[in-house]
Amino acid sequence: MKNNIREEVRAYYGEIAKKMSADSKSSCGCDTSCCGDVACCSSYFYTNDFIDGLPEEVVNASLGCANPVALANLREGEVVLDLGSGGGIDVFISSKYVGDSGKVYGLDMTDEMLQLANKNKEKMGIKNVEFIKGYIEDIPLDDETVDVIISNCVINLCENKEDALREAYRVLKKGGRLAIADIVVLKDLPEHIKQSVEMWVGCIAGALPVKEYEEILKKVGFKDIEITPVNIYTKEIIEGIAEQNNLGDVYSKIDLDFIDGAFAGAYVKAYKL
Repeated sequence: MKNNIREEVRAYYGEIAKKMSADSKSSCGCDTSCCGDVACCSSYFYTNDFIDGLPEEVVNASLGCANPVALANLREGEVVLDLGSGGGIDVFISSKYVGDSGKVYGLDMTDEMLQLANKNKEKMGIKNVEFIKGYIEDIPLDDETVDVIISNCVINLCENKEDALREAYRVLKKGGRLAIADIVVLKDLPEHIKQSVEMWVGCIAGALPVKEYEEILKKVGFKDIEITPVNIYTKEIIEGIAEQNNLGDVYSKIDLDFIDGAFAGAYVKAYKL
C-alpha cells in the first residue's frame, strides 16, 4: 500500500493546484481542503495580523490544519524552511517576519503546486522567498543551514515520517526549532483505516498517535518536545472530510461515532540543542 502513497498524494494535490490556478476559488467550502471546510477555512486559522497584505488568491490557497507561523516566533534575519509548502501561504507570511535579511524556502514535490506558488511570488514581488522541488524525506539543502522549520498538515501525508523528521533535524542549525501543525490520532484505529490509501490522502490514515510522534522526534534527536492538540475533529468534521475528498463510500463503512474525537489538529514544537 505505501508504495502508492507518494504518487497518490502528488496526483491529488496536483489536481488541487490546477483547480486553484483555473478558478482562484477558496479552498474553504469547495473540494480542495485536506481537512474539510469545517476545519480549514483560512480565516479560522489566520488572524488579520498574519494575512494582512496578502492577495486573496494566496490566502485562498491554504490547505492546512492550523497556523504554524503563530507557533514559530520568527525573528528578523532567520532562515525558514516550509515542508510541503503548497501554494505558499505560510512561506509568504514567514517572509514578512524574517525581513530582507532573512530567507524562506518552500519545499514541495508537486510541480503544479510549485507553479502556483511561484505565480503568487511573482505577483507579490517578494525577493526573500525561494520555492524548491524535492521530497521532505530527502531535503535538498545542506546540513545545519536552517533556523526554523515549519509545516502545515503535511507530515501525516509522508510515507516515512522518521526519515522526514530526521532530515528536518539534519538541516536545522544547532539551537534551531521545529514548529509545525499536523494531524494526530487520539484513539486506537482499526487496521483497515490505516491501510486505506484514500484515507491517507485525506489526511487521516497517515496521522500518528501523540506518543508515537514524540518517540520518533526523540529518536532522531529533537529535545524539549511539545505536542498540543488544538482542534479536536468531531464526527461532523470527519463527515466533511469525506464529502470534500469524495470519500463517502469509504467512510460509509466506518462507525463515525467510533472516530468522533479520534483525530485533532495539533501544534508540534521541538528543538535541536
